[in-house]
Amino acid sequence: MNLDIKLHKEDLPDELTLSDKISVDCEFMGLNVERDKLCLVQISTGNNDAHIIKLNRESYKAPNLIKIFADKNINKIFHYARADLLFIKKYLNVKVENVNCTKIMSKIARSYSDKHGLKDLVKEFTGNDISKTLQSSDFGGDLSEKQLQYCAKDVIYLHEIYEGLKKILVREKRYTLYDETIKFIHSRVDLDLASFTADIWSH
Repeated sequence: MNLDIKLHKEDLPDELTLSDKISVDCEFMGLNVERDKLCLVQISTGNNDAHIIKLNRESYKAPNLIKIFADKNINKIFHYARADLLFIKKYLNVKVENVNCTKIMSKIARSYSDKHGLKDLVKEFTGNDISKTLQSSDFGGDLSEKQLQYCAKDVIYLHEIYEGLKKILVREKRYTLYDETIKFIHSRVDLDLASFTADIWSH
């Protein structure tokens, strides 16, 4: 597969126009939002393209990217939105509007499986195998071609996965349940920021 990968420094270019449905993923230096900084944001329009933004980790000045995140008319598809939205809110100081999450969709739609990772969903809905071996690599420095390919493959399949999961949710009459559940995502992020990381619904 030939991928159209573009690496942008600090922000998306002014002249770039994206579609009204984009997939988004992020890379961090680790999973502790207070210690580990947000390094990269990847965006795809679903046409085998990936725009990879290497953020300025001193200023996090990225007005074009922030404007897209705040646009309610653009559907943003994440996989495990909870983590990405947490780092985006912490470092870019923006609430991402119009969010969908394929991990939450999968857990509600695919009750026939306990495997809801991106690798599993890519295989089921697109027939492709992706490697997650670079998931724990250093995204804070210069990026290798393998890292760029890894970042791109984390977003290019999400549109197809989203549509496949949505069909199951509608068919099984669970879409309304998902729609109500995803509305809680911003509260879940706020709880994480306030250090309430445990399941608050448990006994």
